[in-house]
Amino acid sequence: MAIRIRVTQKRSAIGRVRKQKLTLEALGIHKMHQTVIHNDTPQIRGMIAKIPHLLEVDMLEDNG
Repeated sequence: MAIRIRVTQKRSAIGRVRKQKLTLEALGIHKMHQTVIHNDTPQIRGMIAKIPHLLEVDMLEDNG
């Protein structure tokens, strides 16, 4: 079973440093309360670790 991560933007990127905005964009998040699902990789974990104050993260288990 592959572990996946559900990432939701919970706080606004307005007034944030440009690198934080670019990290949100790299995760595929473009607006508030948008949710994206990614595989659990070190690269995705690193991006999440840079902006945890803007995100809500949930673990999903793939049953397929």
